[in-house]
Amino acid sequence: MTHDHPHASAPPHPAPDGQPRPGAEADAREFVGHRGRLFGLAYRMLGSAEEAEDVVQDAYLRWSGTDRGAVSHPGAWLAKVVTHLCLNRLTSARATRESYTGSWLPEPVLAEAGAGPLEAVERHDDVSTALLLLLERLTPAERAVYVLREAFGYPHREIAGLLDLAEANCRQLYGRAARRVAEPGDGGAARFGPPEPERRRALVESFVAAARDGDLAGLEKVLAQDVVWWSDGGGKVRAALRPVRGRDHVVRFLAGVARRTEEGTRLTVAEVNGAPGIVLHVGGRITGVATVALHADGRIGEVWFVSNPDKLGHATRRFAAYPESGG
Repeated sequence: MTHDHPHASAPPHPAPDGQPRPGAEADAREFVGHRGRLFGLAYRMLGSAEEAEDVVQDAYLRWSGTDRGAVSHPGAWLAKVVTHLCLNRLTSARATRESYTGSWLPEPVLAEAGAGPLEAVERHDDVSTALLLLLERLTPAERAVYVLREAFGYPHREIAGLLDLAEANCRQLYGRAARRVAEPGDGGAARFGPPEPERRRALVESFVAAARDGDLAGLEKVLAQDVVWWSDGGGKVRAALRPVRGRDHVVRFLAGVARRTEEGTRLTVAEVNGAPGIVLHVGGRITGVATVALHADGRIGEVWFVSNPDKLGHATRRFAAYPESGG
């Protein structure tokens, strides 16, 4: 499966005398052909688009400095490099997230303007905020095996080669990861209803319409009784440090947020992490991005709102191409 990701071309790697080395342009084109898939792998591993881009760039530097005669399968070689770069980052990321101010949420990724609905449906299950949060339960090795198997369909034998592990060990890691992802609990898979793209879009559009009009009764209609609102301001902007639980509390919380919202803020429905989400923006500057999950009762059961400006750069660059952006 391929996904909607940055496709900026990589520059040819220069030779020591400053001139492009022979074959550099062909190597760059080869890399660009794998770039979207590599970004998708790194993003699922790290939950950060900015870090994923850094990893992909690092992989390109290694690719450009490698003897091509020693690489028989470029796609597998690059996937292995990216996986190991991500594993190195995950160890330090865990410590950072433990000391994070408030709730840590994955960095939102917007589809490029004009991406089709089918493409969004194909992406949904393995880049949703819900799943990315569930992956935080896993050890780095479990996460790598699960992502390679579930999102990219690698057989266990190939995963073993990518991770330098025994195939039997990979199977054990995958089984353990799958069980942990399915466990009930806060944000557990059992809490969420089926994706239902059309239902989700209708609910998001109704939510946006009610929020624009200050229609609190309208908000109540689309929210589940035990809805949970998560905020990620990262200590950089004002945000709830703890999840807001229950429809009445969430509606009152949103009414308070509306009173403090920057003048000129607009709400736009956009494809975020493979499903309809909400972008708050003033001109071309994004101030927040929300994604939702459906409750088993068919209403909005979970809302994840990212307003940490450090996590909005990638989304802002994508959103600049949207006709609704005002940018």
